[in-house]
Amino acid sequence: MSDPTPSTRRGFLDGLHRFAFISSFVYAVFIALLATPFFQRHVLYQHAIRVPWGANFALPEKYGLAPGKTMNLKLVTTDNVTIGSWFVLSEPFYQEYRARSPVLPPQPAVDVIQAALRTYPTILYCHGVAGTRAAPSRMQHYSSFSSRLRANILVIDYRGFGDSEGIPSDVGLAEDAQTAWRWLMGQGAKPEDIMIIGHSLGTGVATSLATSLARENLKPRGVALLAPFSSLATLVETYSIGGVPILQPLQTFPIGRKLIKRLLRQEFNTLSVIQDINVPVLIAHSQDDMEIPYHHSRTLLDKLLDPHLPEAISLPASPDVLLTKEEYTAYLEAEKQRRAVRSGLVRKTELPTFGTIEEFDGTAGKVVYVETFWGKHNEVGLQEGVQDVIASTFRLGHQL
Repeated sequence: MSDPTPSTRRGFLDGLHRFAFISSFVYAVFIALLATPFFQRHVLYQHAIRVPWGANFALPEKYGLAPGKTMNLKLVTTDNVTIGSWFVLSEPFYQEYRARSPVLPPQPAVDVIQAALRTYPTILYCHGVAGTRAAPSRMQHYSSFSSRLRANILVIDYRGFGDSEGIPSDVGLAEDAQTAWRWLMGQGAKPEDIMIIGHSLGTGVATSLATSLARENLKPRGVALLAPFSSLATLVETYSIGGVPILQPLQTFPIGRKLIKRLLRQEFNTLSVIQDINVPVLIAHSQDDMEIPYHHSRTLLDKLLDPHLPEAISLPASPDVLLTKEEYTAYLEAEKQRRAVRSGLVRKTELPTFGTIEEFDGTAGKVVYVETFWGKHNEVGLQEGVQDVIASTFRLGHQL
């Protein structure tokens, strides 16, 4: 076989140069678009992906819920945005209701909802990005939570999602969750009977709601964060689409990292406020989550544990700064003491076919971390093992 001719090699190199130029141009355009509020909003929330398309929210039975089990609601926020929501009766209450009324109305009346709130705990569910409250995986959560956890469920579609009005934003989504809470209170629910559960993006919303309630000295039953992120800025640094870390090239340079943080117009920073939650907290994450790595949950766990450990010695922020021998020895000793105290505080259970459960007594009650082998990003909350830990931690299901 003959070697390539010089002209062939030049043609190959020219093709590589063109490819590199076009790729760089497309990437630069993408970053420029990401800086615009409209494009960034759609990338972050993906609210235009309204799965199932053309959903009829007045007919939840079409998506798998039992006849007459769900009330389709329209809630109005303090900034006059109307958001869609569902209230799903707990399975035991629904069966009692069904036995009393063989022919059920299309949806439960207000007095039925109020009776359900008095009889069983209620989960205020904050879902993740994309889709609507009728998305298939979310329907599975409602069915499972209502039966296995024996709880009512109130789920909202944030502004801009589903049939809700408005444009999504971090402040707006927080207001939507507070509106749902106020509605529950208006129907006679007690704070201690309401469990807040957030998934993915919804963990930021759930944390915002929980800390807002803490400032008012209100205590819900507890907070569960399923597949959470520590902060949006940290998530964006490593976020991938189809396994491709789209912003990784910018991470190579300090100016690139600063640019990413400056470009972000939305702020969800669970890490900075999670210690302000004044009720028991459960965090669950699967090791095979390819969208939000489980180290985000471990970071949140460490933050909750940190006040109970000896003070840490921070390493220099710049790699150019060297520690003296005495400083390095002090650092190692401090870390050794922290590990020793941690091992005494944290109760760890390893289940070979499921994962690991860690728990300790935090400042505001029990803190539980569940790390499963399976569940990926969207199904960690559907793991029966996770639901059992939720039930035992927050006195749900047969733990009532």
